[in-house]
Amino acid sequence: MSDVLLAYEPFIRLTAFASVFTVMALWEVVAPRRKQAIGRATRWPSNLGVVILDTVVVRILFPTTAVGLAMLVESQGFGLFNARLVPFVLAVVASVIILDFVIYLQHVLFHAVPALWRLHRMHHADLEFDLTTGARFHPIEIILSMVIKLTVIAALGAPAVAVLIFEVLLNATAMFNHSNVRLPTGVDRVLRWFVVTPDMHRVHHSVVVRETNSNFGFNLPWWDRLFGTYRAQPAAGHERMTIGVEEIRDSAEQRLDRMLTQPFREGDSAYALGRREVAE
Repeated sequence: MSDVLLAYEPFIRLTAFASVFTVMALWEVVAPRRKQAIGRATRWPSNLGVVILDTVVVRILFPTTAVGLAMLVESQGFGLFNARLVPFVLAVVASVIILDFVIYLQHVLFHAVPALWRLHRMHHADLEFDLTTGARFHPIEIILSMVIKLTVIAALGAPAVAVLIFEVLLNATAMFNHSNVRLPTGVDRVLRWFVVTPDMHRVHHSVVVRETNSNFGFNLPWWDRLFGTYRAQPAAGHERMTIGVEEIRDSAEQRLDRMLTQPFREGDSAYALGRREVAE
């Protein structure tokens, strides 16, 4: 079964990506949450361009996928779940939850460490918020994230099925919770107990510092509530809130070449969790 899973992994992931992307893109047209001042024609070429670049970089630098590593670890009997002979279903569920928790901690770390924030800031520097924002990450951040993920998978001995489920879920929910879509208030209120919703994560992309430093979750919403980083709504409301970061407001910074060099150019080097708002 493992060989079959590895053989069909690219097809499964590509199909899931294309399906979710198409649905969310159409939803954004039919029922947008916010009116966007900067259109898709300006932002999407660069945002999708960095996705292609990230994919190529990962394929070149890493000899195996996350699923491939999980299969190798399993065959060698390495990792916590293999050593303890944990029941398969429990290992799958636990692996997905633990990997999601690690992503939450990683996200907080990229806000807390100055050098990491300069990389992650490219994600926040998008002046609008839609499904392509969810894939807009600097290649170096992607590399570091991949190293962290592979390390955790090896340490856990996570089943390959769990890793594939996690990868598909993370990719799908990143597009969903970054989408510029309108959900009925009642639906959003219930749904955000089980998954990070667009209204919940949009707060994290506010230019207001205390809101930037909240709602770090990408998939499961529980970690923000558990660790006190949850914020229900932006102070200015979703229609009036300002998206992005204060120091990068020039529309020229949405070009791919400018995006890639943002971490290495002069500017505000204060990291997100180290910044202080001036009292009014």
